[in-house]
Amino acid sequence: MSSYAIISLGGKQYRVHEGERLLVDRLRADEGATVEPRVLLVGGDGAPDLSPSAAVTARVVGHELGEKIRIGKYRRRTGYKKHTGHRSKLTRIEIESIGAGKRGAKSAAKPKAAEETAAPKAEAPKAPEGAGLPEGYASMTIAQLSEAAGGWSREQVEAALEHERSGKARKGALSALESALEETK
Repeated sequence: MSSYAIISLGGKQYRVHEGERLLVDRLRADEGATVEPRVLLVGGDGAPDLSPSAAVTARVVGHELGEKIRIGKYRRRTGYKKHTGHRSKLTRIEIESIGAGKRGAKSAAKPKAAEETAAPKAEAPKAPEGAGLPEGYASMTIAQLSEAAGGWSREQVEAALEHERSGKARKGALSALESALEETK
């Protein structure tokens, strides 16, 4: 009896064997990428393991469209007829291995790599408070900004407007700052 696994992909469960190809709901992985679905059960060689530590590795073969489903609506004696259709977006995967490695070892290695890539992003330059921006500008909501902008000097309004255009570009903040700039003329 060959080994099999029950995996969960996209909220659905599949019973898979090594080398098997199957269609699943569209995955975000590119073609040729490997995917490790959640393993629910491993069995076949003896008693089934309900809390498996083995990993299942699948390779994305390609993305496809499913068979066309035709839908027709009809209401009698009114002349109402409506036809539409639907094709599901699917991904074809191939199961490469079952139980090839321990899941705990691979999942422990991933957070370290994520921390290394997240560290440079956290060091993004922030706009200095003394660069003409009013005090507490970074924590202001758009409503607070539109109220307070009337009491700012022209240089502060221009600095805030420049900050918004170079950063988030919040639509409401831009319009509030532009109207405050016109009022200070």
